[in-house]
Amino acid sequence: MSTKSISILVLLLCTWHSYGQGKNQVKVDSLLQLYSDSKKIEERIEILDDIIDLLIYNDSDKAKTYIMQMKRISADAKYAPGILRGDFNLGYHYFNLQEMDSAEHYFNLTLKRSKNMNDDSFIGSTLKNLSILKAHNGKYPEAIRLMDSVAIISLNNKDYLRYGSALSDNGVHYYEMGNYPKAMELYKRALDTYDTLKITTYHQADLFRNLGKLHNVQQNYDKAIDYFDRAIAVYQELEDNFFHANTLVDVGNVYSSLKQFDISIKKYEASLQLAKENNFPSAEVIAYGNIGSEYINLKKFQKALEYLEKAVNLGKKTSATNNLATDMTNLGYAYGFSGRFDQGMGYLNKAVALADSIGVNNELQTALYQRGKVYENNGNLEKAIVDYERSRIINDSLFSKERLKQINELQTLYETERKEAEIGLQAEEIKTLNTQAEVDRLTKGLYAGGMFTFIVVSGLLFFGFRQRIKRNRLAREKEIAIYKQELAHKKKELASQTLHLVQKNTFIQELMKNLEGIKNSPDKFKMEYRRIVMLLKKENASDKDWEVFKTYFSEVHNDFDQKLKTIYADISEKEIRLAAFLRMNLTTKEIAATLNVLPDSILKSKYRLKKKLGLSKETDFSSFLNTL
Repeated sequence: MSTKSISILVLLLCTWHSYGQGKNQVKVDSLLQLYSDSKKIEERIEILDDIIDLLIYNDSDKAKTYIMQMKRISADAKYAPGILRGDFNLGYHYFNLQEMDSAEHYFNLTLKRSKNMNDDSFIGSTLKNLSILKAHNGKYPEAIRLMDSVAIISLNNKDYLRYGSALSDNGVHYYEMGNYPKAMELYKRALDTYDTLKITTYHQADLFRNLGKLHNVQQNYDKAIDYFDRAIAVYQELEDNFFHANTLVDVGNVYSSLKQFDISIKKYEASLQLAKENNFPSAEVIAYGNIGSEYINLKKFQKALEYLEKAVNLGKKTSATNNLATDMTNLGYAYGFSGRFDQGMGYLNKAVALADSIGVNNELQTALYQRGKVYENNGNLEKAIVDYERSRIINDSLFSKERLKQINELQTLYETERKEAEIGLQAEEIKTLNTQAEVDRLTKGLYAGGMFTFIVVSGLLFFGFRQRIKRNRLAREKEIAIYKQELAHKKKELASQTLHLVQKNTFIQELMKNLEGIKNSPDKFKMEYRRIVMLLKKENASDKDWEVFKTYFSEVHNDFDQKLKTIYADISEKEIRLAAFLRMNLTTKEIAATLNVLPDSILKSKYRLKKKLGLSKETDFSSFLNTL
């Protein structure tokens, strides 16, 4: 045996010697013995790969040692499949540590190598992990597309285990997008696939966990806990401590939703202990953050600070930015309500900036709302109102997107059912016509039964007619329901667009007012001042926002502008705009801000428009416009 081979074996044996007792130790001991007896590079890579699989979740540092060993011996032997596996395992290692940039680098490297080698199994596995990375960054359409490719590759290779896993993972993408019916559909298809295999794997446990999360968000708490327990049982059997720790957090979340905070804290603490024992920093961050959050719910702010400080400090070492923004928000809130306003505001400001920079609106909305509460608690009502309003606007935007998605789903469902109804109706009509033809034939030979046949045919025709009426009525009812949904959405969008117009022009006016203060500044600022003012005036004069508003307004209020033109044909675009804002019940001050004029000008324009429309002094203008 060469000196290099002996050193490798000693390294492997010594590294494993300190590892804890359990089933995995027996397996690894056995694999190490095989490794020492093996001379072929192919066999050694296979053995190292098996060892890495056993350690990747249980001890990330030791797993990385074997990964680097795999890369070294593969490079020395110029063994391409070993280099490929080394890069893939390294990507997975960084993925588990939530170091996403490094993970993506090695997965892209793996994908390039596997395509060159035409290795479908690694192409599928790598695409799966890249899909999850895309979802982590909020790029769900791309993530779903990649996972669909994994499902197709797996199905073509008759790898039904990976096929079920791809279905389950795509279900997670839809779940994170809020499309719960589609998520449940994919989970059930995955469950049916696994049931046919009749084996116990971590894929099955992951699916149980996904179903638990879905039932939790739908408030089916008993079912959620049942699925989580089933997942934990499989993870324990497989000694998969990483996902065991994460699933304990899931169980804690259920009890948190039930406001049983003492139980949820115990579950989070169990997860934390498991994460510490096995060196899972990402799982530690989640456990610390959740425990701190529960102590906030219990109003034990000093206790909350203890855990949230650890969550933030450890979270900065990973790239799990969503969790970091949440933990910073909670830490700032805990400081703010424990009498340390400046420290609290520092963390809250960082949380707002972080959530805004990565484009995570849910976290941004929460951070703004919590900062508003701290401002309010400190007596700064003006800043609190600003944050509350920004938080509300983001929440309304998220709400509008959710409603639009639901409308699209309803429309798809309606069209599907309508097509099915049309097919059913055609079948019924064919059946009726065939029956009539048969009756006509019998009539020629059985004149005595003619009257009876006539009654039968009439009855069938009448039945078919009634069925058609019933289906048409159901179709109309569905169309009306869809229309009401769309109208409600457009009203929401119209309100949001109106608020946007008011806020935009108010901001521009305030900014222009502030710029007036730099007129007497040194000469080097004069050119900059003129340029900014010109840009602001150009932006303020833009009709783009008005055209968007006008489109929504016309759809909601049934061609309001055309009705005004019917009353007064020469009405101008500015007068229509004024009437529309009055129809929206905006105040004179709000309309003035939106149109960038003085309130007195709005009052005069309102008087002139009322006169042009031929309304008497006694007629309430707003009431009249509401009738159009």
